[in-house]
Amino acid sequence: MEWLEVSLTVDKEIAEAVADVLARFAHRGVVIEAGPEGIGAGPVVVRAYLPVDGRLPQTRHRLEEALWHLGQISPLPEPSYRRIAEADWAEAWKQHLRVLHIGHRLVVRPSWLEYAPREEEVVIVLDPGMAFGTGLHPTTQMCLVALEEHVRPGTSLLDLGTGSGILSIAGAKLGAERVLALDKDPQAVEVARENVLRNGVADRVTVMEGSLAQAHGRFDVVVVNILARVIVEMLEQGLAERLAPGGRLILAGLIVDQEAEVVAALHRAGLRPAGRQQIDDWVGLVALPG
Repeated sequence: MEWLEVSLTVDKEIAEAVADVLARFAHRGVVIEAGPEGIGAGPVVVRAYLPVDGRLPQTRHRLEEALWHLGQISPLPEPSYRRIAEADWAEAWKQHLRVLHIGHRLVVRPSWLEYAPREEEVVIVLDPGMAFGTGLHPTTQMCLVALEEHVRPGTSLLDLGTGSGILSIAGAKLGAERVLALDKDPQAVEVARENVLRNGVADRVTVMEGSLAQAHGRFDVVVVNILARVIVEMLEQGLAERLAPGGRLILAGLIVDQEAEVVAALHRAGLRPAGRQQIDDWVGLVALPG
């Protein structure tokens, strides 16, 4: 059997949205890899593989139509195509992936790559193949950096919109004693559970389908990496009540133009911004009670 490789070189900010589109048609997975300038710099490449069969023309047409609609929000290049043999497919999507260093201690590596961590480093094993959070997106990176700063041994952590589970896994490996990871997407829940098991933190991380309404109790750290409008809705629905006294709320998923709206919602909820990061047009915030 042959496979048709579809690839687009895009800015990091749009990479996961492109991967989400491709994943609708490439059921064996999507990979986001570093571009020519390396991880953390310049554009990235999003690749997916379609089976070459009788449905390929229709699948390709639907895929290009979906990319066109996404391109009305953020301009996209034309996708590139090449055919590869079945024997080469299994390894083709792994060739350009690298170990990713984030913050001072966090390392994200694909399972097939060897890496000898330094004594203080925390390694997360996460294979691409999902559009739920690869570590490359600026919002994911900012959340990881904030978790590195605020999670301590014994911390309780709530991860709303967990996606791949990368933030929950990082929290557990940084010392969180109890982690609740919630996502409304059943596929994301399945992927997150697999990743939690792979990283050996299933004794501390519980992955469930759900959102704020299913988050019972209070937590020392709450992380929300979702769209700005969803963050505002959650704040209006009592997100601040999930924080333990002296807790930290880590927010990402907003762009600079949406920051004022989110900050205003924080104040209405009785919270105050106490930390800020920015990568390109993306902003990450840390908020405290009071």
